[in-house]
Amino acid sequence: MKTMTCQQLGGPCDLAHHGETADDVIKAQDQHLKDAEKAGDASHQEARDAMKARWRRPKKSMDWYRDTKAAFAQLPED
Repeated sequence: MKTMTCQQLGGPCDLAHHGETADDVIKAQDQHLKDAEKAGDASHQEARDAMKARWRRPKKSMDWYRDTKAAFAQLPED
C-alpha cells in the first residue's frame, strides 16, 4: 500500500489517500474532490474542475495520468 496526498494529485490540501495502485488513489482523490464540491469547499474547486476535464478528455489527460502513475511507482510502501 502507498499513500499520496490531495496536494500531490493537484489539490490544495494534505488529505492522505491510500491504495494498492495509482488508480486506487486517483479514484479516492476524485471522490474527495466531489465531496468537497458538495460541501461548498471553494478551495478544492479548481482541482475539481481540472479532474472533471481529465475525465471528459482522456486522450489529452494521458500525460497527467502517466506522471501520476510514475510518481506513485516511486513512492515507498507504507
